[in-house]
Amino acid sequence: MSTGSIAGIGTDLLRVERIERIYARHGDRFVRRILGADEQLVHRRRQARDPSRGIRYLATRFAAKEAFSKAIGLGIHMPMTWSRVQVLNRPGGAPEIRLSGPLADWYATRFGRAHVSMTDEADMVAAFVVIEPLPAVADSKESIA
Repeated sequence: MSTGSIAGIGTDLLRVERIERIYARHGDRFVRRILGADEQLVHRRRQARDPSRGIRYLATRFAAKEAFSKAIGLGIHMPMTWSRVQVLNRPGGAPEIRLSGPLADWYATRFGRAHVSMTDEADMVAAFVVIEPLPAVADSKESIA
């Protein structure tokens, strides 16, 4: 049973131009630092079809990861790293956050589900993350009964 409480909220607003400049300077090194392996595959496909779509993909993922880091209260400090957070689309298209490595373990002991929403325009992207608290032990027992 959900109590409707929130453990954390994070948001980020970003100019696409900022990501364009960083990508122009660092190219694939920047992509590998920011994106996880599955995100890199999506980025390569989008970049090949239309370079501006590739940049917007980088920008939305960057913003979502910033918003996530704010929502969990870590910023970009261990165990939070860019590539340990992936924002991938479910089959229906809705984005979801997938964690890996030490960040996944750290997160699992502190928080419940993470919800992410992203939007992009030609010059700006935004992301919003809401973190649920861990379900209470009593809630877990109620749902089993």
